[in-house]
Amino acid sequence: MSEHNEQVALFEALALHPECKWVFAIPNGFYSIPAQKNKMKKEGLKKGVWDLCAPYPRGGYHGLFVEMKFGSNKLTPEQVEFGDFASSEGYLCRVAYDWLTAYNFILEYMGLEKHFE
Repeated sequence: MSEHNEQVALFEALALHPECKWVFAIPNGFYSIPAQKNKMKKEGLKKGVWDLCAPYPRGGYHGLFVEMKFGSNKLTPEQVEFGDFASSEGYLCRVAYDWLTAYNFILEYMGLEKHFE
């Protein structure tokens, strides 16, 4: 398994919940040729922005950000900074090390019944 595979599994599970239609991935960890990476930076790619966003206001929050990690990976300093910023601006922020944890965070946040445990 890899972070990529975990995120693919997450979106396959979320597809069973039409209420989660607008949960989206943010391709900040996308690796590419230098010219493409430079182009993406010019388009607004920001180091440290978390992997997933559920742009639904719930429970007093503006939305939910989830950072996917794999294995022993930890948040980078830029990711810590973004998480602190997003939290201070009224977003709920959670870190998940597998798709099921991320799924549970999102479904609990959305107040939806889970199809997987």
